[in-house]
This record gives sequence, C-alpha cells and structure tokens, in this order.
Amino acid sequence: MVNNLQGDSGRGYYMEMTLGTPGQKLNILVDTGSSNFAVAAAAHPFITHFFNTALSSTYKSTGRGVAVKYTQGNWEGELGTDRVLIPSIAGTLTINIATIFSSDGFFLPGVNWQGILGLAYPLLARPDSSVEPFFNSVVRQTDIPDVFSLQMCGAGLSASTTADPTGGSLVMGGVEPTLYSGSMWYTPIKEEWYYQVEVLKLEVGDQNLNLDCKEYNKDKAIVDSGTTLLRLPVNVFSAVVEAISRTSLIQDFTSGFWGGTKLACWLKGETPWRFFPKLSIYLRDTNTSQSFKIAILPQLYIQPITDVDGTLDCFRFGISSSANGLVIGATVMEGFYVVFDRAEKRVGFAVSRCAGELNGGIAVSEISGPFSSADVASDCAAGGLLKEPLLWVISYALVAVCVVVLLILLLLLVLPCRHRDRSGEITDESSLVRHRIK
Repeated sequence: MVNNLQGDSGRGYYMEMTLGTPGQKLNILVDTGSSNFAVAAAAHPFITHFFNTALSSTYKSTGRGVAVKYTQGNWEGELGTDRVLIPSIAGTLTINIATIFSSDGFFLPGVNWQGILGLAYPLLARPDSSVEPFFNSVVRQTDIPDVFSLQMCGAGLSASTTADPTGGSLVMGGVEPTLYSGSMWYTPIKEEWYYQVEVLKLEVGDQNLNLDCKEYNKDKAIVDSGTTLLRLPVNVFSAVVEAISRTSLIQDFTSGFWGGTKLACWLKGETPWRFFPKLSIYLRDTNTSQSFKIAILPQLYIQPITDVDGTLDCFRFGISSSANGLVIGATVMEGFYVVFDRAEKRVGFAVSRCAGELNGGIAVSEISGPFSSADVASDCAAGGLLKEPLLWVISYALVAVCVVVLLILLLLLVLPCRHRDRSGEITDESSLVRHRIK
C-alpha cells in the first residue's frame, strides 16, 4: 500500500479503486472528515468519467436517497452496494456506495478524482449511522486490525504544477515504519464521530498565544485529510495572524493575504520562508498529564501557488478562520505520518520522511515532548457545541413542537369558543348567527 496515493493539498489526495463487475476504475479522494463512500454516477463538466451502475451486474440499489454537505460543496444521490477491489487486501469486498447524480461546488476544475472515500465513524454517515462506512466494512470482512495510516507527500509543490507527483500512502490495517522517522506520539480520540482530538495550546515562534484552551477546541478540534488548510476558530486565527505579523520580518502584508483573497509574490528563486516563524500545536498525550507538540515550519503554511511570467513566485497563506472548529488539515498533515488507531481510540503523529525529501532534505516539520499539562484544564474540549447529529434531532424536535403549536392555534381560530351558562344550556358567544340576530 506504499505510494498508492496521488495528488496534493490544493486538489486533494486520491487513490485508484475498482468498482463493480466488470470492474470500472475511478480515482477516489481520501477524506478522514466524512463517512460516506460516494462516486459520480452521471456526467459532470469537471470529471472525465463516472461509475455507470447499469454496466455493473453486481450493483444493487437500496432505493434510499442521500445528501451530504461539506465545508465546500454538496451532492445528492442514491444508496446502493457493489463489489470493490481493495489494493493489497485479499479478495473483493461488498461495500455501501452512494451514487452521485447531482452536485454543487463538489467537483472542481483541475481535480483528477471522481468520488470520495469517507474514513470517519458511523455517526457521520448519511442519511444515518445505519449506513456502514467503508473502513468499518473492510475491518468486518477481512479481520484486519482497526487501524489505518496516512502519508501525504505534496508539501512544497506548487498547486499550478502540471506534473502528477507521488502523493503518498494510505495503509489499511497497520503502520509502515519506513514512512516516518523518530518516535510516534499518540493523542486520545475524544469522541468517535470525526477524529476529534484535544488541543492544549498554540505557539507562534516561541510565543505562547495564552488563550483559554477551550478556545482552541471550540466547537471541536479534528484531524481531516479532506480539508486543504489549517483552519482555526475565529479568535485563535486573529491571535495567530497578529503574532505572525509581529514576529515576521515583513510588516506590510495586506489583510487580503491573511484572509486568503490575495497572493504574496517574490522574485523567482527567492524563498519567503525565512521571514516567517514556525507554528506549534500542543496535543494532549495518552498520558493525560502530559502533552507533545507538532510544529510546522513556514514551508508548510506559506504555500507556492503559481508563477507570473516566469519572473515571480507567488504564495498563499495556508491558514484560515473557521466558524465550526479547529481543523488539522493537509497544511499540517503533509509534515507528518498520521496513524488513525481506532482500536485504541488514538491518533498518532510522527515526522514524515517524504516531507523533507521534497524540500531538499530540509526539515519542514518537528515533533517533541513530553511536556507537563498541569498548567491547562483537565478537559479543554468540555463546553463545546452539541454534535451535528444531535443538533439535527433537536432541530426536528423543535420543528415538531412548532407544528403542534400552530395546529392548536389554528383550531382555536377556526372552532367557536363555547361555554355553558347558568341554566345549563350551551351558548355560543362568538357565533355570527347570534350577532346577526342582534
């Protein structure tokens, strides 16, 4: 399973998979931030081909509709099952597949994938958790360990390159020691929906942001390969930008650069990375009284995008603000070999070998510890917002209550108000007939 991925952080990391009988090959985006396995089942302007269910003798539709919305884009389709050939795993497996018939902002220009492989937990599956996610099916049908690991090797590569780089590795069933160097550090999975972890603090250079640790985990902190950037809650993002601006050797960046609407350009051959500090994220260790930190150097978050007339190299800011939690996306993950150890409810980080190789042997990521966590709260993730599936239940319940109240009000308006007088006769004070008699 080594070197079975292609792609980069700007366009996503994908693997080739074979679906149906006879087999149809598609490139599938690897996403640890969702739980549905979905493929295009109709033509779209931005994809070259799609899964034709009519040509597969083993495809079975369940007749259930499904719709999924992501941070960027959404799609609608139908649930079914079919056989899927998994590289390096013996045999062909029967997997739940959502066939996409319509989408908006999901397939984008320049991408080379035709579907998405959601690797998170059943709680995020749509339309509900009864739809068994891909990796749950693989573990159940093959008895491999409930562990997968991910190496993403696009760090430092321009998003405008026409080359098709070796994108990395998705290893199902274990850990591949040749893909990382140094020690593997583990942080507990707080909740099994997304891969939710607990961030204790952030540093810019050697400067602690000194925010309440709950700010970093509002409303969750997750590890998500399907998100391009490092996304930070609004208050944290503002503090990071302020700290980078203060410690950077360049003071005149426009707000458009930090906001992601403008690029910063240097003469070709010059690199901007020496002007920026490293960024460190402290995660709670499995020994909960301790923490460790993963650090990314500017090569990971000041990202090459394109060149202009062969004379300028232009870069974007690989960090953005987020209204729905902290997301450790590709900007960070490209520096590390990440292990999703579901059996032990933990996520592991080690320095990725490919990150340094792609940057001339220069280390672009670091990991160190342990550090005492005595100076932070015992549970930084407490007090966050309710989880999405529960929010949906509450929303539906509130809608039902509103409908009942409206029905009662309508009945009160339509039906006459009747009462019994002292003589025992039923009278109708609001009757139009009575008023007409008057």
